[in-house]
Amino acid sequence: MAKEDYTYAVARIRSKELKLLSSKDIDALLSAPSYEDCIRYLTDKGWGDDRSDITAEELLSAERRKIWELMGELVKDENAFDVFLLQNDFHNLKVAIKAITRDVKADDMYSEFGKLPGEKIFEFIDKRQYFSLPEYLQQPAKDAMDAILKTSDGQLCDVIIDSACLCAVHKAGEASENPIIRLYAELLVASSDIKIAVRCAKTEKSLDFIRQALAPCDTLNVNMLASAASKGVDEICSCLSSTSYKSAVEPLKKSPSAFEKYCDDLLTDKMQTQKWEPFTIGPLVAYVIARENEIKAVRLILSAKLNDLDENIIKERLRKMYV
Repeated sequence: MAKEDYTYAVARIRSKELKLLSSKDIDALLSAPSYEDCIRYLTDKGWGDDRSDITAEELLSAERRKIWELMGELVKDENAFDVFLLQNDFHNLKVAIKAITRDVKADDMYSEFGKLPGEKIFEFIDKRQYFSLPEYLQQPAKDAMDAILKTSDGQLCDVIIDSACLCAVHKAGEASENPIIRLYAELLVASSDIKIAVRCAKTEKSLDFIRQALAPCDTLNVNMLASAASKGVDEICSCLSSTSYKSAVEPLKKSPSAFEKYCDDLLTDKMQTQKWEPFTIGPLVAYVIARENEIKAVRLILSAKLNDLDENIIKERLRKMYV
């Protein structure tokens, strides 16, 4: 099978990159007098859907929709972006299970950017037709439903789904021929494992629980990480000090938000090489990550404006921009 030619797609992405938010744009949003001024600034930059009364959530959803509509135009391989889209399917799986077991409506909680509509996931699980789900959802759906029906433990349900999600993303990364997709999947799983380990350490979870929560990856020994987490956060830091994630120790000790920022900035740094790559899917992957990054930044700033938070606190949490 011939490899897809991404020359045209990359050329389109290069033009789109010119419209990405820069550090100057972020500074302008931070210094804007009000939430309404931020919205106005963003709509003037082409964000949203031309409505003057658009809300923050509608604005951000519209921008995320633009990402995937563009990727759908540029890429023929429907599995090319599985490392991103699978995460939304597992989010929708959580929503569907909780809607069924709590007998609530959850239509507005589904992500529209998965490989399967959230409503279909709900339908199949509600009828216990697990075999109708994509293979990567079948066993996690059954296990999570069984767990919550037998134990009423929502946290256990989440652990089963989250671990399965990370395994699916890692598998999708391994299946890709593109090194940037493989790198993204690996960094996502490794950083998620570290976050999970820290949460488990702080809540004094058992070793068995931690092992169940962590997902295998190539750059971390999850058995050692689980053992360290069962002994506390200091042991996790000591464990990481002998890995390629030793630079994560300082932000990890500082705060969860500092570590989140470290992970996103690390990914942004790794994507910089794609600015000079003209022929592969890599620049498209970098663009998706850059756009998701700026959506996070805008969400943070808009939330700060609405809640009158100090600008310096926000600056500490803002990620690096791709441009």
